[in-house]
Amino acid sequence: MKYFVLGAGSWGCTIAQLLKENGHDVLLWAHSTELANRLNEKKKMPHLPDVALDVEVVSNISIGKEYDVLIIATPVQFVRGVLERIDYKPKCFLNLSKGIEIKTGKRVSQIVQEFFDCDYAVLSGPSHAEEVTLKLPTAVAVAGENKEIFQREFSNDYFRVYIHEDIVGIELAGALKNIIAIAAGVVDGLGGWDNAKAALITRGLYEITKFSATFGADPLTFMGLAGLGDLVVTCNSRHSRNRRYGEMIAKGFDPLQLLEASVEIVEGAYTCKAIVENYGDKVDMPITKEIYEVIYNKKSPSDSIKCLMSRSLKVEMGEVKEWLEKNSKA
Repeated sequence: MKYFVLGAGSWGCTIAQLLKENGHDVLLWAHSTELANRLNEKKKMPHLPDVALDVEVVSNISIGKEYDVLIIATPVQFVRGVLERIDYKPKCFLNLSKGIEIKTGKRVSQIVQEFFDCDYAVLSGPSHAEEVTLKLPTAVAVAGENKEIFQREFSNDYFRVYIHEDIVGIELAGALKNIIAIAAGVVDGLGGWDNAKAALITRGLYEITKFSATFGADPLTFMGLAGLGDLVVTCNSRHSRNRRYGEMIAKGFDPLQLLEASVEIVEGAYTCKAIVENYGDKVDMPITKEIYEVIYNKKSPSDSIKCLMSRSLKVEMGEVKEWLEKNSKA
């Protein structure tokens, strides 16, 4: 298949290069002529200047009509604007972006459905571009139309793709884990407490599973690569911009000023806003709500930790157990 990658950030470039090296016809789209010219001239990855980029970059989005698959690799808050520029009907979208649109609370698949009636798939998992470009072993999951083709055409001796059935779960897992990663960074910045971080990741996994099951996701998805796998790497990796962002907050930097100054998009901060402002009264999300308070209302991280630790005592996994029992009888 022929691939047109929408987004010339580090992940878009990494996937474009992987597909090129796998022997596929691939073209990369940048949002401006200036960026396209710079990438074509330097032939290096943005944000990864030591890594070669051997893929042609264009700024004319209309060229995509000649391609079989449009790969979405732009920050989620910009996806709608990119789709508005497409003046033809694509055959298929493959989404790589992880997040929730703030103004609507929609996943990427829901945004795409507003514009086009075409095939859609999502690919996600623990896959930092910094390691994929070095050809280090990586495994991800793909769900949606043409998933068998994507599994075959993306896989090689360092990038392994597993087939999945849960589009909703994979999209929500990829989006929500970034919020928990910010919280993990806060713990790192306050002292890197092992017990606290282990509890945070575990309860964070429960929180995003509970939320996602409410909207039709399969809880088992969150035990896989797109769920637990992506959560673990994002909460612990030195490459994780969301974790680093939380660490900087804990060290006293202003959360909103950090967002304004960041060259790369900290998706977790925007996903957190989208979840709380669109769904805050529908599902109990204590970690997410405390991160929202820290970022947008300047609550101190220490006070947020106290609030989480002083909540009413619970039965572990209670609500997910109820969900599983209910659906096993259906």
